[in-house]
Formats: sequence, structure tokens, C-alpha cells
Amino acid sequence: MTTVPVTRALFDDVMVPNYNPQQFVPVRGEGSRVWDQDDREYVDFAGGIAVNALGHAHPALVAALKDQADKLWHLSNTCTNEPALRLAKKLTDATFADKVFFCSSGGEANEAAFKLARKYAYDNFGPEKHEIIAFTQAFHGRTLFTVSVGGQQKYREGFEPVPGGISHVPFNDIEALKAAISDKTCAVVMEPIQGEGGIIPADPEFARAVRELCDEHNAVLVYDEVQTGVGRTGHLYAYEGLGVTPDIMTTAKALGGGFPVGAMLCTDKVAPSLGFGTHGSTYGGNPLACAVAEAAIDTINTPEVLSGVADKRAIFVEELEKINAKHQIFKEIRGEGLLIGAELIDVWHGKAAKFLAAARDAGVMILVAGPNVLRMTPSLIIPEADIREGMARLDQAISHVLETETAEA
Repeated sequence: MTTVPVTRALFDDVMVPNYNPQQFVPVRGEGSRVWDQDDREYVDFAGGIAVNALGHAHPALVAALKDQADKLWHLSNTCTNEPALRLAKKLTDATFADKVFFCSSGGEANEAAFKLARKYAYDNFGPEKHEIIAFTQAFHGRTLFTVSVGGQQKYREGFEPVPGGISHVPFNDIEALKAAISDKTCAVVMEPIQGEGGIIPADPEFARAVRELCDEHNAVLVYDEVQTGVGRTGHLYAYEGLGVTPDIMTTAKALGGGFPVGAMLCTDKVAPSLGFGTHGSTYGGNPLACAVAEAAIDTINTPEVLSGVADKRAIFVEELEKINAKHQIFKEIRGEGLLIGAELIDVWHGKAAKFLAAARDAGVMILVAGPNVLRMTPSLIIPEADIREGMARLDQAISHVLETETAEA
């Protein structure tokens, strides 16, 4: 087998340019540390965008993958398999849900959720009940359906015409939802915390009122927990902290701890509408994916890990406040658990990417949530020493950006 030299420049030669990855190429990771091709070390506060909930190369996940790799890799859905059924049972036991549909990503999980919502309304109320209400600044995936339900025009531009019957109202504005919802509404779709929209938590009173409006209008409530789920907020799923139970919920990202897997969970009330032949996924329920996800759920859904999320968040907030006291750069620090957003002050709006690049150069991996917010979604079990070291590097990065801007002014 010919070995091809791999550099960042190769990306530009062989990959579609929809991504613009950073210049370094990571090659290995352990816990919350990552090393690139030059053996340079980084503290990982990005977690693969809230995916690597147990860090890199966690022994329980590695063992599950190796064990299953010697047994069974793939079956079509003309058969079921033991890992898929074990995982489904653990998810239904741990949540409100009665039934599970497996797929390979959050976008696929949301696609299934939105199709189910419309099919349930069609089956029980008729074709005129097909309208979906979502929220501005929401993000639900990149398929044509999910990008249409998502509330950000920039992701739809150039792909029109998009599916109809979808409208958007401001998040946390119950009066706007009251004005928009009707007996034609089949579903209201929301994130417990808007992720890509800037780390905006749902107000608990708003969330409860949304549930009540859905009940009044016989509309299903869909929670997109692709980013907030599997321990990210300190609950296994964020709906628990809000005290609101959806009819349909989607989960992915951290579900496989880094192995691609997604799921749609729902109640027995709505599940029959995805009857035989109505939907499918070639890789949904893949034995390798489900074996790793089962190990992830077993590890994360424990009092030790879930309660530890709040303790680790407190350290992040403490360190961010120290940075802010020094630089006066953050307008607000928000989010829940280890889904953390630090909004830049107004004069730095639109420039979050500058801090991401500087952080990389300082040896810490962070994210942005739009152009105004620095985002951190680290491992749920990141050691305190790694948090403080990463924050020291972030402080250096912010100092560098501010000094550079001052020198150029």
C-alpha cells in the first residue's frame, strides 16, 4: 500500500472547500491533551464540538470498540443486533422515551424527528396539520429539511427553494410563539440551549409555556439535544434540568464519545407513525457504533461524572472571570455545565475567530459560536490541572490579540 505524505496543504488539493481547518494536523490524543504532527501539545477545550465527552482514547471506549471489532461490524436492518438492543434499552430506561431510532449523526436524527412529527400529525389529524415552528438563531443540521428548520438564513442561502410550512419566532419569546402557533402546527422544535446560535439557554418558564402551548394545539414538542445531551449540562439530558418532557428528542455528538452515532427517542404515543418502511438508515444501529455508545452511556450516566460537571464548570467560570478582570473582554459568560459561552464585548463583535487562531498558537483548542462568542465544550472528566493550564494559555492568547490590535491601531 502506497503511503501518501499528509500535510495541511493536501486538504486544499483533495477536499471540497466547505471546511477551512486550522493549519496544524492532530495525530493523537490522550485525555484532554492532543498532539500534532510536530509533536506539539494542545489542551483540548473543544472536545470535537461537544463530541469527545470522555476525552481522547478513553479506555472503556477503546476496549468496547476492540471487543466488538472482533465480533461483528455491520448488518443491514433486515437483522437486529445485541449492541443496538442493549443501547436502546439503556436509553429508554434512562429517559422519558419508550422507543429509539438509530442513525449516524445529529442531522439524521433531526431529519427523522421532523419526519415523525409530520407523519404523526398526518396520521392522527390530517394533511393540513403540517406546520413546524422553530426559533431564530437555532441550528438543527445540514440536510435540506434540517437547515430549513434551523433559524439561520446564512445556512439556507443558495439552496432554495427549501421545504415549506416552516416558520421561526424569537427564542425565549413566548408571546411570539403564542401568536404563531395554531391548530395547523404539527410541531415546535427547540434546543434547550441554543448552541451555534451563541450558547443561549432556554428560560425555564419559557420552556414550560412552550410545552403547554403544544398540548393546547395537539402539537408535538421536539427537543434537539444533539449538543446538550449525554451529560453536557450535568444532567444526562438537559430537559431534566428544565423540568419539561418532550415528545421527541434527538441525540448524537457525545453519544458515541467520538464514534459516529445518533438516535431519535420518542414516546409510544408518536412512535407508531414511523411504521414499517416509512424511514430508514443503512448504518443506523451499527454494532460497532452501538457498542461504543453503550460504553459511553455506562461511563457518563453515573453520579460521579454528572455531579462533577458542575464542579468543573465552576473552575472554568472562575478562570474566565480572572481573564475578564484583567482584560475586560467578555460581555457575559453563559451556558450550562460544560457548554460554556463567553460573549465578547461589543467592540470585538465579529472577531471571535481572531481569538480562536491565537488560542491555537498558544496551545489550547477552543471553538466559536457565531462571530461574537468563544465556546468551550471540553471533556466531562477533564482534570482540574488541564483546565487551569488551558486557561493560562487562553489568557496568553487574549493578551496577544489585544496587544496586536493595539499596535496596529
